[in-house]
Amino acid sequence: MANTYTQLYIQFVFAVQNRECLIHSDWEERLYQYINGIVRNQKHKLIAINGVADHIHILISMHPEQSISKLMQIVKGDSSKWINEQKLIEGRFKWQEGFGAFSYNKSDQDNVYKYIMNQKEHHKKRSFLDEYKELLDKFEIDYDEKYVFKAII
Repeated sequence: MANTYTQLYIQFVFAVQNRECLIHSDWEERLYQYINGIVRNQKHKLIAINGVADHIHILISMHPEQSISKLMQIVKGDSSKWINEQKLIEGRFKWQEGFGAFSYNKSDQDNVYKYIMNQKEHHKKRSFLDEYKELLDKFEIDYDEKYVFKAII
C-alpha cells in the first residue's frame, strides 16, 4: 500500500469462555509469545500484552490492510487451537465470543502500556466485569448488560 500512512493504536480485551480462570501462570508467557507471533505474521506490531487467569489485554499498532474483526478472529482462533494442541488445560479451551477494541492516540501509548502491564495488581482490587464496563463507559459505547462477558453460573 504505497503512500498509505497510518497511526492506529488499538487495545483489545477478550475473555476465556464463561470467564473461567484457565490461563495459568506457568504457561501464560508462552501464550503471550505465541499471540505476539500471530500479530507479527498479520503485519501488525504488538506493543503490550498481559492479563489474568480469565482475560487478556493487548495493545497493537495496527496495519491498515486488515480489519479489527479479522485480526481478532485469527488471534483467538489460532491461540485457542495452540492451547488445545499443547494440552495446557484439561478439556477444551475456548475464548468467549466477542471482544472489546478501544482506540488511542500516540500520546496515550505509555499510559495504556503501563495499565496493561499492571493487570495482575489491578485485578487484586477490581473485577474484570467492573473494569470492562468502565472501559465501555469511558469510550461512550452503548451495551446490553446481558452480552458483557458474563460468566455462566
